[in-house]
Amino acid sequence: MKQTNKGFRIGAHIILGIVSLIVIIPFLLLVSSSFTKEQTLIAAGYSILPRELSFEAYRYLFAGAGNIFKAYGITFLVTAVGTAAGLLMTVLLAYALSVDGLPFRKGISFFVFFTMLFNGGLIPTYMMYTNVFHIKNTIAALIVPSLMVNAFFVIIARSYFMSSIPSAVLEAARIDGIGEIRLFFEIVLPMSLPIVATIGLMIGLGYWNNWTNGLYYVTDHNLYSVQQLLTEMVRNMQALQSGEMAGLDPAAVKNLPSTSLRMATAVMSVLPVMLIYPLFQKYFVKGITVGAVKG
Repeated sequence: MKQTNKGFRIGAHIILGIVSLIVIIPFLLLVSSSFTKEQTLIAAGYSILPRELSFEAYRYLFAGAGNIFKAYGITFLVTAVGTAAGLLMTVLLAYALSVDGLPFRKGISFFVFFTMLFNGGLIPTYMMYTNVFHIKNTIAALIVPSLMVNAFFVIIARSYFMSSIPSAVLEAARIDGIGEIRLFFEIVLPMSLPIVATIGLMIGLGYWNNWTNGLYYVTDHNLYSVQQLLTEMVRNMQALQSGEMAGLDPAAVKNLPSTSLRMATAVMSVLPVMLIYPLFQKYFVKGITVGAVKG
């Protein structure tokens, strides 16, 4: 039996090692390509280590350093505010749906689930936000459209509250005269850090990676998020190389870091997330596996 378990562990480690390499190698190629000279990258292809080191892509990105740092600031602000507001709305609704005595509980649950299947469509949504809420070219345009409660997050948070928070603890608190709001913030929330951190991380990633809100609702360059600014830089580079801008030296245009720029923009987009993720990893793993261990 011990021999079987040892063989299983060895096999599992080998498989996990292979999967890890499959994940890590493309990222190493991405980073290496962003530091490789454009002509070398085109002629020799991708490699784990740069064949000819070049910082041209990053020089192009930081040519207007004030713009990119401002875009980072806007993105951090939008991500922080949007994540906090979205997380609060999600866990409050999920907790309410986990309470047995909630009036019309089944109807509200069905309405939440219904939004996973159907939505109003892009054109009505755009008209509502621009003509009714007037959020175009405001910071709210980067926050509000993604602030609608995600039904999937509500369902997994509700399941966590129902399966992982002992009902005896809640009943004892209610007998002691604690109200529902105080009960939630002082007892339920501290006991739900894994699922709160998991949902918060997913909401935060959604805000950080989102560029469609800026595409639809923002035309003011001063309000560009980092994703929208990097996308515009890549489009400008492609326009230069396609000859859409007259009067440019063809030799200079040919040497522009088009491919390496795309790699550099991907690195700049993912780097902050890579730095923050380890802080939430233990909660994230526990949050996504709690259903399995409850059996």
